[in-house]
Amino acid sequence: MSTATLTSLLDYLYGTLSPNNMRWVGEHLIEQAKKEENERLRPYTMQEIDEMLDEAEAAFEAGEYLTNDEVFHHKEKVSV
Repeated sequence: MSTATLTSLLDYLYGTLSPNNMRWVGEHLIEQAKKEENERLRPYTMQEIDEMLDEAEAAFEAGEYLTNDEVFHHKEKVSV
């Protein structure tokens, strides 16, 4: 979101919210930001990658896969 958009949003909120409502929104924004910071993506470990590959290879050997045609057909069906 651009700075101009954020500034406009803040101006709107300043003009419409009471001090108590502004405090409530601020507290919830801070809480959400902290939650998202704790859930940031992290690189996979080599062990995790090896486990994912082993699972994928086992699924493939068990016949649990889709052909290209099946994937494209499903994609077209969902987008309609």
